[in-house]
Amino acid sequence: MGAPLTTKNLQKTILDAIEEGLAALGESPKQAILFHLESTFKLRREEIPKNLTEFKKALEKIFGPGTPYVERLILEKLYGKLNLLSRNEHLDLLNGVDFLRRHFSHLGGA
Repeated sequence: MGAPLTTKNLQKTILDAIEEGLAALGESPKQAILFHLESTFKLRREEIPKNLTEFKKALEKIFGPGTPYVERLILEKLYGKLNLLSRNEHLDLLNGVDFLRRHFSHLGGA
């Protein structure tokens, strides 16, 4: 990434990673999940990065015990976009993003 990572850039990167992680399940399932998030959980696509706790709860209702798998797909995409190695595959989505926010705030970014 050439530009410094601001909070706005990180939010966009998170959203892109979520979409790419869901797309790993297939384009039609991704669209169905995004539709379900908005219609059932009132969580619009562009609001997801600011509402990760609600997003995770929605994933848990949709995927049940499969949720950690989906979270890892998203985190892999996110860490890849930031040119970072995911050092701890045991992190869930919330802890992984929190780690990144702290990491980049220490660097003077987000």
